[in-house]
Amino acid sequence: MSVKLINEDFPDDFILMGFTKYPWLDLPLFFVLLTSYMFTLLGNIAIILVSQLDSQLQSPMYFFLTSLSFLDLCFTTTTVPQMLFNLQGPNKNITYIGCMAQAYVFHWLGCTECVLLGIMALDRYVAVCKPLRYSVIMDHRLCLQLSGTAWLTGLANSLLQSTLTIQLPLCGNRMLDHFFCELPGLIKMSCGNTTVNEITLTVVATFLIMGPLSMILVSYSYIAQTVFRMPSAAGRLKAFNTCSSHLLVVSLFYGPGIYIYMQPSEDGSQDLIKVLTLFYCVITPMANPFIYTLRNKEVIGALKRLLRKAMSTKGM
Repeated sequence: MSVKLINEDFPDDFILMGFTKYPWLDLPLFFVLLTSYMFTLLGNIAIILVSQLDSQLQSPMYFFLTSLSFLDLCFTTTTVPQMLFNLQGPNKNITYIGCMAQAYVFHWLGCTECVLLGIMALDRYVAVCKPLRYSVIMDHRLCLQLSGTAWLTGLANSLLQSTLTIQLPLCGNRMLDHFFCELPGLIKMSCGNTTVNEITLTVVATFLIMGPLSMILVSYSYIAQTVFRMPSAAGRLKAFNTCSSHLLVVSLFYGPGIYIYMQPSEDGSQDLIKVLTLFYCVITPMANPFIYTLRNKEVIGALKRLLRKAMSTKGM
């Protein structure tokens, strides 16, 4: 293979098009992303610290909430800093190695979150429907195994899908019509036959999205039956608040994901896909901590105790 062909198939860098058709959006979008990223860091780090430092939040629910917060931190950090760099000036480039690494990690974390949200629904099912056996069933070992399964499933899928994608010929094409390196966008760049990639992406995405989503729907159908049979109005309200927070997070994450990954690549507006991708990889991780804390008195109480302890320590 000639040096020229190698350079065409593996360029030095890519140009991330983003919303280059609307250059006036760069500055407002930069500030929106910067603000969202700051809130994402603040909110998710607060959840992790509170869950780890407060002795009253040592249940499986908060173990999984901590895992989700850590996952969201990694998820946004994979894409947002690069987007901020590209939005602040005319340079829209990303290196080839950086692009491939971003694609692998982004897909890994996205798939992991799909599975983790399903596991969190299973945890809520055990907590609401089998409260007396909750601590026995959801012991620390099982929580670690379930969390590890989510991370390993996401990793295995990313290795499969991303490796198939980076082998596609590019024929010198460097223009990626997106804000960052994501598999559907990379597949569209190829000048070769992408049928296998598209079918594999659709089939695996359907399995990884619909599998956990089915688990969520089944879990919440049993939860709803149990909640309606509760004699205590306070108990029903507590269960409703906890479960509705998780359902809202699921809707924010799965809705855009289903549209982007479970349709043929030629269907759908690319600008709409970009907006939806920004939504689930930037807005949803920012919203998650606030969704869980604003409706959860235990977390709010733990935050207050942590702040009082920090203030008293500072005053000494």
